[in-house]
Amino acid sequence: MRGWRPGGAWYGRTWSLLLVLAALQIGSLAAPAYACGCGAMIPAERSSVTVGRETSVVHWDGRTEQIVMRLTVGGDAREAAWVMPVPHRASVELGDPALFDELGEITAPVYETRHHFWPRDGDWPFGRTDGAGAPAPGARAGAPVGVVDRRQLGPFDVARLTATDPEALRGWLDDNGFELPDRLATALRPYVAQEWEYVAVRLAPKERGAVLRGALDPLRLSFAADRPVYPMRLSQLARTAQSLGLYVIAAHRMETGGRIGGREPEVTFAGRLGPTARDGAVGRLVGDGPAFLTAIDQDFPEPSRIDGDHELRAAGADTPYRTVRYRDALLTAGGIPVWLLGVLAAALSAAAAAVWLVRRRRRPRPA
Repeated sequence: MRGWRPGGAWYGRTWSLLLVLAALQIGSLAAPAYACGCGAMIPAERSSVTVGRETSVVHWDGRTEQIVMRLTVGGDAREAAWVMPVPHRASVELGDPALFDELGEITAPVYETRHHFWPRDGDWPFGRTDGAGAPAPGARAGAPVGVVDRRQLGPFDVARLTATDPEALRGWLDDNGFELPDRLATALRPYVAQEWEYVAVRLAPKERGAVLRGALDPLRLSFAADRPVYPMRLSQLARTAQSLGLYVIAAHRMETGGRIGGREPEVTFAGRLGPTARDGAVGRLVGDGPAFLTAIDQDFPEPSRIDGDHELRAAGADTPYRTVRYRDALLTAGGIPVWLLGVLAAALSAAAAAVWLVRRRRRPRPA
């Protein structure tokens, strides 16, 4: 090709284009994540952090809301800051890791076998199957921010802040080695207008010098609430699709007030918690009051469309629901496919009918 020699026009343009594409790719890989399902994650300078699917528990007894969350992070950051807005002053403590395991067992799908008569792919004689089946698919002096308190919780350095200006939060972050992105400062303004407060947490791995990666210890926040709300607005800053798993425990079955820019929320479980389900971590969280558990899943393919927080409300009725997943299996009797028994029975009947007709024709006719 003309100009494709070293030093030629096409040669130079091609290498320039490749260098630009490589720079963009490297930049996208190193770009920090400023949002997760609930709150904002800010990595240290020249590092990146990613947040996978976030699962949270919301418990509301009519006066107080508790949010227990567990973050699973990746990337190359050795430390990061996590900021979450709350409508009222919150108390913060470590959560119980067993809570998520117990709720996962309570809301696990039920598997049922669905039989079919005629053979399908994988059934004899079209193939072999194992019979198991597959389930269906510190603030700076004079700044408008106050540090309510600050303490160490396990690997977390937790500060409870009040702020009247998002710029005030910048001071606390600067003092702790983090930089408040301009996009995040803008996204915080609606919370400032509503006079919400912040919980700021400095995250660091348990081993000094290690990378912040994997499942972190859960945190539990408690604050006064006339109605339950799950903050989601900051997730609009996320650059990748977001996925939310939410366990809501209240006196009645709960639902979200709207889609807030995501796909339609899907209820995967709804049911009242009995005495057995209240054992362990679940019982320690909900106490003795009425408890109806609703599990909700929602995907946000385009986080930039998120336009508010999830306001949770009681559903029209406490209708129980549980996800059922089916596994298809060939109908058998004594290990033999029923369809085959049917075919054999039909063949035997046909043979018997044929013998009867032959014998009848051979009988001598009366004079």
